[in-house]
Amino acid sequence: MFDPFTEVDKRAINTIRCLALDMTSKASSGHQGAPMGCAPMAHVLFTRFMKCNPSNSQWINRDRFVLSNGHCCALQYSLLHLMGYKVTLDDLRDFRQYLSITPGHPERGMTDGVEVTTGPLGQGISNAVGLAIAQAHLGAVYNRPGFEIFNNYTYCIVGDGCLQEGVASEAASMAGHYKLGKLIALYDANNIQIDGDIKVQFTEDVCTRFKAYGWNILKVEDGDNDLDAIANAIEEAKKQTDKPTLIYVHTTIGCGSLLQGTAKVHGCPLKVEDVTQIKEKFGLDPTKQFNVPDDVRAFYNGITTKDAEYEKEWNALFEKYAAAYPAEAKEITRRLRGELAEGWEKLLPTYTPADKPTATRKLSETVLNAICDALPEFIGGSADLTGSNLTKWKSAKDFQANDSGIGDYSGRYFHYGVREHGMAAVMNGISAYGCGLIPFGAGFLNFIGYASGAVRLSSLSKHQVVYIMTHDSIGVGEDGPTHQPIETFAALRAQPNLNVVRPADGNEVSAAYLQALTSKTTPTVLCLTRQNVPHLQGSSIENAMKGGYVLQDEPNPKIILAGTGSEVSLCVEAAKLLKQENIPSRVVSLPCLSLFDAQGPEYRNKVLPKGIPILSVEAGSTFGWAKYAHRSIGIDTFGISAPAGKIFEHFGLVPTEVAKKAKLLISEFPKMTL
Repeated sequence: MFDPFTEVDKRAINTIRCLALDMTSKASSGHQGAPMGCAPMAHVLFTRFMKCNPSNSQWINRDRFVLSNGHCCALQYSLLHLMGYKVTLDDLRDFRQYLSITPGHPERGMTDGVEVTTGPLGQGISNAVGLAIAQAHLGAVYNRPGFEIFNNYTYCIVGDGCLQEGVASEAASMAGHYKLGKLIALYDANNIQIDGDIKVQFTEDVCTRFKAYGWNILKVEDGDNDLDAIANAIEEAKKQTDKPTLIYVHTTIGCGSLLQGTAKVHGCPLKVEDVTQIKEKFGLDPTKQFNVPDDVRAFYNGITTKDAEYEKEWNALFEKYAAAYPAEAKEITRRLRGELAEGWEKLLPTYTPADKPTATRKLSETVLNAICDALPEFIGGSADLTGSNLTKWKSAKDFQANDSGIGDYSGRYFHYGVREHGMAAVMNGISAYGCGLIPFGAGFLNFIGYASGAVRLSSLSKHQVVYIMTHDSIGVGEDGPTHQPIETFAALRAQPNLNVVRPADGNEVSAAYLQALTSKTTPTVLCLTRQNVPHLQGSSIENAMKGGYVLQDEPNPKIILAGTGSEVSLCVEAAKLLKQENIPSRVVSLPCLSLFDAQGPEYRNKVLPKGIPILSVEAGSTFGWAKYAHRSIGIDTFGISAPAGKIFEHFGLVPTEVAKKAKLLISEFPKMTL
């Protein structure tokens, strides 16, 4: 049972409201309306239910909090300060300022206590689903009777805008299917958005929708004042063990303002006279900014002291667990250190040109079968394309609700359904949980566009997630333009902190996984073929890890043919034709341009020296290749429907055409360098 509420709780809530108000007023920027409305539910949650340790924000079994409506971050920053995280009053004063740790939206890795980056609406609640999945999985794998090592809750505050985004619907549907009972979302139902009252755009019954997803639904009619009702709802939600819970909390945006309940209080700084009357109404000194009354400070200090005990109790429990289950404890400790199992990389397969030509999606499957048993932290699945993506290894067990009869929470393979965006956002949440979890998700490369919002956040937040994307080019063939990625390579490569890897053969596929599983702060997109490719003379895991290397060479080359993926073998064949005409050439494989760029100018100039014409060959947009090549063979229109071989011929991606254009570039090159 939660501690009873007193007058100090009311002052604390009003203090949070006014801190948020002061932050946005000083910055002349930000959103005070939602923080003022959400303050009661947030205060109740953090002071009566959250189990965390502000002095160690990374304690693994802490309850997770996600602010999905990230524009409401003045609320979270205020709470983090009061709770004793590394957020000072000066940090609150620097809200939205240059190099501040209190930026315009919550950002993971920047502000102590922020679990995930939120701002793009719908992503936060989707991340929360991933955090809850991670807890359910780790609990199923490691908990033992009397030893609840992983039993934390994931709490989320979510607004109307979040629940309008499609990604939230995808993730919420997953959460209901998986019966994630330790996921509790508080819905800030204030009925106001930037365009005004939500009746102009959003009249559906959200609670009925979530009930249909399989969620437990609770309601609080007076979220402005009824602290007992909020606490009772959270307590009731915790009793629901086989369903996630949505608590509908009716609030007033900008509670206390002369403009409360209107869109005008959403994001525009309030007038001085309004700020003054708000503070007077709430019993605070209107002449003071960033004021925390002594009794409120003392109250929160007491909460912080109590919170520190949670980790002490857990550490004592883990010590006993280690004595009873030493192997499991050793594994948990390894994973908490972020270390992979020793020697796992030796399991990666290698190939020679004598091996049978194979599609790189099939070679990816071979890697998964080789390494997944040795890497229990590598978990993931496919967006309803398991048979095409080839992502399910032989010993894999499905992650499903424990009573489903088709798997349980200890399973590591996910059937994400046709929910690419939700899949990617959930993966970010799984990664954010910690304990070494490395999630992967799969689909057709062309449909990573559906997931682009979450992929961007993977990069921005430095999540180590792996996108296994197959059917990577016009090699898809008859499926036609809708399924043939053309601009996708260029779009993905333009994104900072994202490794886009397009392996040419089996050795490069193994290198792609080695890179992905050792890049702790960078997500990876693997672009894999549907069609077979040969294993190439000169390829190796070691060379491919550099992102680009000389695959085959001749003395004094007159031309460099640089390709990626399936087009590298095309370059090799074109080089043979050129040799027949006494034109020596160099073939360069560039599986990952970002890794190649990271090698430094000396290495790059060795692979692609100045003074020799360079022709790039890739079955995609030529955009971006001018950085590396003097001329490019590619595709700058959409594709066509036909057998793959015919399409490659149509676009001039055949050895004879590559050789022809190579000779043309050689003849033009002297004029190009004048």
